[in-house]
Amino acid sequence: MWQTLIAVLGTLAGVGITGSLQLRTARTARTEARRAEALTAVTTLAEALADHRRAMWTREDLRLRGEDWTEARAASHATRSAITGPLLRVQLLMPAVAPAAQAAARATYELRGVIAHDVLDVARTNAIGKADALVAAAGHHLAA
Repeated sequence: MWQTLIAVLGTLAGVGITGSLQLRTARTARTEARRAEALTAVTTLAEALADHRRAMWTREDLRLRGEDWTEARAASHATRSAITGPLLRVQLLMPAVAPAAQAAARATYELRGVIAHDVLDVARTNAIGKADALVAAAGHHLAA
């Protein structure tokens, strides 16, 4: 009788331990998948910001020099729209990083309509700094 009772209790304990391990493994896999998705989102956003910053600098440089900037304007519209999706994903996946992401996007948008080349250079430097701050904030968030 005791042997049967011990065997049943051992089986139940084994089932409980196995279930707990499976639950923990699934939870860890979900956490890693979210982390990978967040890393992809912030990487894509940083790339889109760099592309738009470069397109805006070219566009505004041509405009300030009085040259034809029609093509550059079209290119800047495409690069700006490429920011929307990654920015939204970063904001949804990493709410703590959202303010840095929004600040980086705003700083990049501020290259538009500058009045002189020195202002363009300052705006570009500011946008680079905000993008770097975004990457740092995302790094701290993902490391936690």
